Amino acid sequence: MATDAIIKNKIRTVADYPQKGIMYRDITTLLKDQNGFTLMVDELKNHCVENNTQYDIIAGIEARGFIIGSALAHALSSGFVPIRKPGKLPALTIAQEYTLEYGSDTLEMHTDAIEKDMRVLLVDDLLATGGTMQAGADLIQTMGGIVTEVLCVIDLPDLGGSTRLKENGINVFSLTSYQGK
Repeated sequence: MATDAIIKNKIRTVADYPQKGIMYRDITTLLKDQNGFTLMVDELKNHCVENNTQYDIIAGIEARGFIIGSALAHALSSGFVPIRKPGKLPALTIAQEYTLEYGSDTLEMHTDAIEKDMRVLLVDDLLATGGTMQAGADLIQTMGGIVTEVLCVIDLPDLGGSTRLKENGINVFSLTSYQGK
């Protein structure tokens, strides 16, 4: 069975969450599966190694991006930067507001997390409209960093996020995708 199919088989779909009409792709079932979790991290690592992806550090977006990003950082012997919801980081932060498929939110990052010209892999579980990933990229770029690639487990291409990021000069890689919303 192809990696895409194995990963997809371990992801649960929850209808009408967090609101009616949304088909939520829940990776907690993938994370709890030892073989699925290992495959996910190994496949992201292999992508980076095989493509000679250039990076200095990995950043992950709260919350599932923390899990995936920190496991990937360990596998690649890299450092890790958390990008969080407001009020969760203890030192001086910068913030970026953004819209997503069903509302709006804000992300924050420590002002000393990214140095000028630092190459950053940005990680999260899902790419939908691209609002969250773009906000994370904007934070990194505001600090003078360079987003070399966005990595995610799931892409929802019909919602336009991967196209949006690519149009903004950001490479995108996902392990699997789902059509529709």
